[in-house]
Amino acid sequence: MGGQASASEDGTASAPEGAPAPAPENAPEAPAPGELSALDVAVLAVERRSWPSSGPKERHIREHLGFSPTRYYQLLNALLDDPRALRHDAVTVNRLLRRRAARRDRR
Repeated sequence: MGGQASASEDGTASAPEGAPAPAPENAPEAPAPGELSALDVAVLAVERRSWPSSGPKERHIREHLGFSPTRYYQLLNALLDDPRALRHDAVTVNRLLRRRAARRDRR
């Protein structure tokens, strides 16, 4: 009983009691330590692009990233404070940090 794996009704093995469950096959891989997640990289890629107006950008965020523009900007602002983002795309992150500081100074 103790630490042995058991088979479920459908024939798949389950993890021993107290052990972490195996990740599903279609689950995104966790990033290596010190690296950005695939979602973080995708958010920076959206910001790297030039957009003619906010409409197409918001549509892209909803269709390709799967969440609202409000949630996107929350993630982006947190990402700007992450040193891993600066290492990944210094040009984009520094440009966004300058824009954020300019907006803050106008207030």
